[in-house]
Amino acid sequence: MEKRVQQILADLERVQENLLALSDDIWLNIDHNDSQALQKGFEFKLVFNQNLDNFNQNASDISQLIEQFTNIHIEVADIAQKGTPEHERITQELDTTQPYTVDESFTYKRPYGFILQGQAYKGINTWRYLYELFCKQLAAKDIKRFQEFVDSPDAKTVRGGVFFSRDKSSLRKAIEINSGICAEGNLSANAIRDRIKFLLSAFEIELREFSLYLREDRNAAE
Repeated sequence: MEKRVQQILADLERVQENLLALSDDIWLNIDHNDSQALQKGFEFKLVFNQNLDNFNQNASDISQLIEQFTNIHIEVADIAQKGTPEHERITQELDTTQPYTVDESFTYKRPYGFILQGQAYKGINTWRYLYELFCKQLAAKDIKRFQEFVDSPDAKTVRGGVFFSRDKSSLRKAIEINSGICAEGNLSANAIRDRIKFLLSAFEIELREFSLYLREDRNAAE
């Protein structure tokens, strides 16, 4: 039963991620020099976003209800520090698959694991959880610097959105990273990729210190 429940919870999360990816695809494929097409696309996005917010809230409520009743959680990743036997085992397993970088598209693809500065993670099912683990490692590495970044202008997007907030209610889908600090989790795979890339630069971590691994079914419809 546990695996079945985890699969259902992961499916609910992936539907949300795929709908976000579809929205991105539709918007990017609109001819923005065509005023009529742009207006039509804008109207679509307004309605789509409202309905997606409603769906996400319902899906989150259902997931939370299932997790509370069954005490089964959507994600339980294997995590290992560099230099430990467990790290060597996870790294060897990840190395049997192709590593990806933050310069590639992950639309409709599923994560499996990543290595950040020697710390290895595997058994990941959703991009939201991958992003959560990534941010938690940054916070654990240097909490003072992480807190300063959260409060800096760098933590805001060009459209006025925020990477992180101390006010959970200001986020569409809050992910708790550290006591009092949450990240925005209402993001598509490529939006998460972009934020990871930005954070690597902001925390002065070289791109070669981050490797991403996808699941076997990574060649899903594109």
